[in-house]
Amino acid sequence: MNSTLVTTTEAVDKAFYIIFGISGVALLGIFVAMVWLVWRYNRKRQPVPLSQKDSNLRLEVVWTIIPTILVMLMFWYGWEGYLSLRRIPDGAMHIKATARMWSWSFDYDNGKTADKLYVPVGQPVKVELVAVDVLHSFYVPAFRVKRDTVPGLTTYVWFVAEKPGSYDLFCAEYCGVGHSAMITTVEALPPAEFDAWLQQSVAVSGESLLQKHGCLGCHSLDGSRLVGPSLKGIAGQPVVVSSGGTSQTITRDRAYLERAVLDPAAEIVDGYPPAMPPYAGRLPADELAVMLDFMLQTGAQLPASAAAVPVVPAATIPSPANRDHGATLADELGCLGCHSLDGSRKVGPSFKGLYGSQRSVEQGGVQMMQTADAAYLERAIRTPASEIVVGYPPAMPPYPQLSDEDLAALLSWLKSVE
Repeated sequence: MNSTLVTTTEAVDKAFYIIFGISGVALLGIFVAMVWLVWRYNRKRQPVPLSQKDSNLRLEVVWTIIPTILVMLMFWYGWEGYLSLRRIPDGAMHIKATARMWSWSFDYDNGKTADKLYVPVGQPVKVELVAVDVLHSFYVPAFRVKRDTVPGLTTYVWFVAEKPGSYDLFCAEYCGVGHSAMITTVEALPPAEFDAWLQQSVAVSGESLLQKHGCLGCHSLDGSRLVGPSLKGIAGQPVVVSSGGTSQTITRDRAYLERAVLDPAAEIVDGYPPAMPPYAGRLPADELAVMLDFMLQTGAQLPASAAAVPVVPAATIPSPANRDHGATLADELGCLGCHSLDGSRKVGPSFKGLYGSQRSVEQGGVQMMQTADAAYLERAIRTPASEIVVGYPPAMPPYPQLSDEDLAALLSWLKSVE
């Protein structure tokens, strides 16, 4: 690595320590002066002012010039640090980072794509930032870089990984229900290992394309529930969708899956939010075909009889272990901030006596009575906006990312709250 190159880490740390040091010295000086003045000119010690001066030119010059110098010093190092973040060194490697709800993908100049950012140790890397849907933010604390990715605007960051390792990469801008899961890593490899990785040929598979286009950030392959329906066992299975304000049951065949990819808002699967962006005009036809083949094959791996049977968690039986885990989850997820345990009214209905009770809810502008059984409580947790309890605001966020095991533990605990 060029010994004269000022890395982003060095630039930011230098500005931080100088500004922090000046602020610390100023704080200490002001505190000492304040204590001394309080002691020296206490009314008990000096009941009558001894000085009749109304100005002191020397003191006024000192407390004007010194703070000005300190502030300009902080500005200078802050400005130099900022310029270091925007000056891209010669010979920097180019990588394109695409942010979407809720995943990252990284494209290299030789056509290779990865869901982790692989970089060579000791070489400057320029990361071009693009967002395809909403605001995201590229944030790697280890390299002191953070930059918003804005739809329609291409920007960049650069950094140098000075030693091999795996470094966290976050989205630092709230971008929807899957924001907290929008995490990947920067993998810094020695130059020889990186070159070998970069030259490896990658077979274009349906799974790799799903990963490339961010599909696996919202759809699982193992049957677990995420923001969107799982892709496991979907081929040929019926699904209830809402289209044009009416519900209908259709078969998940190739034509349906193609519509779901290209224009997902046209048919919304019941129980899931309309969060998926359309891929019409953005997805090459050959890649779409490979992805559809993979989804249909994935579905074929699960027998139709098994896929059609809904999974009902056995853990809904209130056992001590489930109750304890459910109580812990309710506290960790913030449920008790809006729902009481003693029957008192808060932002949301009380949990006391909730299980099995009758609830007046509003669904699609129509009021109806619902029994708070396991099915209702699952809907209330996963998609609370679909049925709003009358008299309460629609303030609860959805929890589609909650695993079946955790959901079962919550239901078990709720059943025990009497």
